[in-house]
Amino acid sequence: MMNQAVQKNTLYVGGLAEEVTENILHAAFIPFGDIKDVKTPLDQATQKHRSFGFVTFLEREDAAAAMDNMDGAELFGRVLTVNYALPEKIKGGEQGWAAQPIWADADTWFERQQQEEEMQKLQAEQKAAMEAAEELHRKKMAEEREGEKDDETANGSDPMRMAEAEAVKSS
Repeated sequence: MMNQAVQKNTLYVGGLAEEVTENILHAAFIPFGDIKDVKTPLDQATQKHRSFGFVTFLEREDAAAAMDNMDGAELFGRVLTVNYALPEKIKGGEQGWAAQPIWADADTWFERQQQEEEMQKLQAEQKAAMEAAEELHRKKMAEEREGEKDDETANGSDPMRMAEAEAVKSS
C-alpha cells in the first residue's frame, strides 16, 4: 500500500451511517470547496453502501482543508475517518484477476502452507521439550523428597529406632 501514489484531491470517507447518501455526503463536504465527484460503492448483495465513500475535490487545497476539518467529525451519529484515497485498482492486484490464470498464485500458496506446517511442527517439538523438562523436574523433586525421608530415618526420627535407643540407654 505504501508504494501506491496518493490521490491528493480525492478523500476516503469511512464510518458512514446507513442513512448517508451521496447527496448528504456532498452537502457535508461542499463547505470546503468545489466538488468534482462523490461515490459510495454499493454492496452487490444488499444494494446499500459499504459504510465508506469517496469525495473528489477540484482543488487539492480544498481536499486538504476538508480532511483536516472532517476527520473525527460526526455525521448521523457516527465518527468519520477521512484520509487521502489510494488510486482505484482492479480487484486481484495490478493486473486484475482476469489477467492471471487461476493457478498463478499456487506456488506462493504452497509456500505459505509449507511454512505453516513447519511452524506447527516447531511448536509441537517445543511443547514436547517443555513437557519432558517439566517431567524431569518433577522426578528430580520426588527423588529429593525421598532422599529427605531416608535422611530422617537415618538420623533417628524413626519412632521405633528412637524407642530402641532409649531402651538401650536405660539399661
